[in-house]
Amino acid sequence: MAKVTVRYWAAAKAAAGIAEEPYDAATLAEALDLVRGRHPGELSQVLARCSFLVDGDPVGKRGHETVPLAEGGTVEVLPPFAGG
Repeated sequence: MAKVTVRYWAAAKAAAGIAEEPYDAATLAEALDLVRGRHPGELSQVLARCSFLVDGDPVGKRGHETVPLAEGGTVEVLPPFAGG
């Protein structure tokens, strides 16, 4: 398990009611399962539309279970943004 910080942006931040929080997880999938458990409801729905950065690198279409998390790392939760 790695201690990571999950940061929420825009609609994800509004749904979580917090800008960031710590989690202990080995993969992105594990971290997101913990997020859904802590914030059932609206945030779970928002996560379905989000993209993710892990330590600044886009996850893209990789399976979340294949994305390892490093100790002290950061997961950015990025909902679709309007405008340009």
